[in-house]
Amino acid sequence: MNYTVSKISLSELDIFRADAPESLSWLSVFVLPVWLKVWWALFGAGHESFIHVVRENGKVIGIAPLMKTGEAVSFLGGTDVCDYQDFVIAPGKEKDFFSALLDDLKKQGIRSLDLAHVRPDATVLNFLSPFAAEKGYAVESVKEDVSYEMELPSTFEAYLESLTTKQRHEVRRKLRRFTEEGDIKYRFISQEPELSTALETFFRMFVDSRQDKAAFLTDKMKEYFKTLVGALAGAGLLRLGVLELDGKPVAEILCFEYQSCMYLYNSGYDPQYIGLSAGLLSKVMAIKDSIEKGIKKFDFLKGPEPYKGHLGGREVPLFRCRIDIK
Repeated sequence: MNYTVSKISLSELDIFRADAPESLSWLSVFVLPVWLKVWWALFGAGHESFIHVVRENGKVIGIAPLMKTGEAVSFLGGTDVCDYQDFVIAPGKEKDFFSALLDDLKKQGIRSLDLAHVRPDATVLNFLSPFAAEKGYAVESVKEDVSYEMELPSTFEAYLESLTTKQRHEVRRKLRRFTEEGDIKYRFISQEPELSTALETFFRMFVDSRQDKAAFLTDKMKEYFKTLVGALAGAGLLRLGVLELDGKPVAEILCFEYQSCMYLYNSGYDPQYIGLSAGLLSKVMAIKDSIEKGIKKFDFLKGPEPYKGHLGGREVPLFRCRIDIK
């Protein structure tokens, strides 16, 4: 077979996504060109875009969405806002892809790969790491964080039955109490003119609900969120969930829907309604809405917050993989 490796720009990545959406495995929202372009525009300073495409007899078999710093490469994107990443490869072509890529990276003077974060099912752990070890390269994979996810059943009642007895009782009790306070409504917003107003409310709730979130939401991070929301809305992936009580927003969650999976990216609630568990119930209502729409998976994403397990999430370890090329 004739394998070639070439460097492409971020704008060219859009072309590959549009021309061959099914032949390559774009496994999560965090590897999509629309996501990576937003991150690069805001946080790419100090790095070199190092995206490479591997072709077999002229046909693309994989893409390496990387950036370069000195003699090291990492995934294009930061672990603080990109929960997990991976390479984009045609199924069945993983070994061929990594063989060609590693040889090319070595020729270009790359001495190390620092790949974070990756899931247990990532090609990084299942193909790249063992292949690199076979070549005699030093490989280290360390668990650094956790994510939570769950498969969704066909009905909300079936979901409730899947919870532990204690948690099922708690969810039903909190839903009943919240309902008794007035008229409740949960809906997703994804378009203007409501989106801008809802987003400003989200920022306020995001900051007010947790002190650490207030420190996280710098002016630059706020600009990133605004740009990301606009870009994902334009791509049809945005789902900004709003929980209302008597017409007043009391909690909001920032979600993205991709490949029948609902990603819960971030959230906030009005502290005035903490006694009514508004923050937790916004997630419950998002799960209910997702089930009713036929979505198959709910991803709570990165972080060890206890509510994720309480609501049925299954822990998924996230790893950092380091490879030294000799």
